[in-house]
Amino acid sequence: MILRFFIFVLCIQATSFILWAQSPKEEDFYRITTFETPAGEVLEAGSFQVMPDGQMAVATRRGDVWMIRDPLGKTVTADKFSLFARGLHEPLGMAEKNGWLYVTQRSDVSRIRDSNGDGKADEFEIVGDGWEISGDYHEYAIGSKFDAEGNIWTVLCLTGSFGSDVPYRGWCMRITPDGKTVPTTYGIRSPGGIGFNAKGDVFYTDNQGPWNGTCGLKQLVPGKFAGHPGGNRWLESAEPFRGKKAATPQNNSRIMTEARKLSDFVPPSVLFPYNKMGQSASGLACDTTHGKFGPFEDQLFVGDQTHSTIMRVDLETVQGHYQGAVFPFRAGFQSGVVGVEMASNGSLFVGGTNRGWGSRGSKEFAVERLDWTGKLPFEIKTMRLNKDGFRLTFTKPVDPLSASNRKNYSMNTYTYIYREEYGSPEVDPTQATIKNVTVSQDGLSVDLVIEGLREGHVHELHTTDIKARSNEPLLHREAYYTLNYFVN
Repeated sequence: MILRFFIFVLCIQATSFILWAQSPKEEDFYRITTFETPAGEVLEAGSFQVMPDGQMAVATRRGDVWMIRDPLGKTVTADKFSLFARGLHEPLGMAEKNGWLYVTQRSDVSRIRDSNGDGKADEFEIVGDGWEISGDYHEYAIGSKFDAEGNIWTVLCLTGSFGSDVPYRGWCMRITPDGKTVPTTYGIRSPGGIGFNAKGDVFYTDNQGPWNGTCGLKQLVPGKFAGHPGGNRWLESAEPFRGKKAATPQNNSRIMTEARKLSDFVPPSVLFPYNKMGQSASGLACDTTHGKFGPFEDQLFVGDQTHSTIMRVDLETVQGHYQGAVFPFRAGFQSGVVGVEMASNGSLFVGGTNRGWGSRGSKEFAVERLDWTGKLPFEIKTMRLNKDGFRLTFTKPVDPLSASNRKNYSMNTYTYIYREEYGSPEVDPTQATIKNVTVSQDGLSVDLVIEGLREGHVHELHTTDIKARSNEPLLHREAYYTLNYFVN
């Protein structure tokens, strides 16, 4: 009897070990390649740009631009790097047009090129400026690629965390093809990245601090207010805004309370719950590669500097406003993620620095590439709002028995204080109730009927024991949906 018991226990342990050994890991699906960088050089990569000849330009926080030959190679060694330009002022954004490399730096947008073919930039021209710098280290300028009209959008960090000492700190500016600088959106705090979704709408990441209870993804809408009043002082001098009353939020309120009162206020499309989904949101890129990066076409991939991760964001439009869900995606980068770039072949280039702030990635800096292995992960692909709950879609058909069990889902909600004090704890917590679960016939979607949806709250979804028909467990079990507006 005792012998049978021990055999039974050993069988259970062996089965558990086999299941543990077979549990999917992020690296099974998305592989990180770390580049070897030139000895003695500090490549704190803040932005990338694919060049017409196939090289990858990478700009560093310390003012250099390097070219990388064969950036898609199985390995990338230090001899693939060549110095293209030096002496720029913390470039954080690049775009290419007609042989010129457009670089957004603290003081302006400039363009540079190699006119004699020796591999080094020898022409430098200022394209547009119109804002100022005071010397405060927070005053980053982060620039986009070209939009459909040929504009570069630039988001300007405040002076420090709270104010705007010089024009137009705390604003988004557009640099037009003819070099005009147009004040476009106010209410910026501390941007970490800027980019376009598949439709060409512009988004940026803003970081936790005053008037930002946590980090978030925000849409940049011309003429509108993004949430931080620190740059309001320049409203009268901004030509398109003259005569416009500044949006001034009430302290210690809630985001959607103020959004209902302030017609110019565009609330964050997605909030990144602090520490759960990072602490310093950074660069963003959209997957428009038609499946070359896996099953998440048209979704956004957002970096986090502190956690050294890439998050995945799925957006939808409700009542004319973007909102949606953020999912864990890939951890394990060598340094704090800042710049990201999606190449047309489906490679995501990732640049990192700890910049003295620290990061989970232990290296001072890193240049890396993330590639899909071709193996399909079992993931919650999208989380979309219904009138009575959410529809989850999956990358693979679910096992109907596990997916239809209400006990395998739980949801809590919370929001953040909208205030001038630095950051906010999670507040106004509630527990939502999963009332009903319906699995689609093809197994690719599940409808959750939920009691207790809350406007202005993050809806934190946890799943347990959801399996694919192939018996594969979910790679990531959590999702965080920012519900600003209900479906009509």
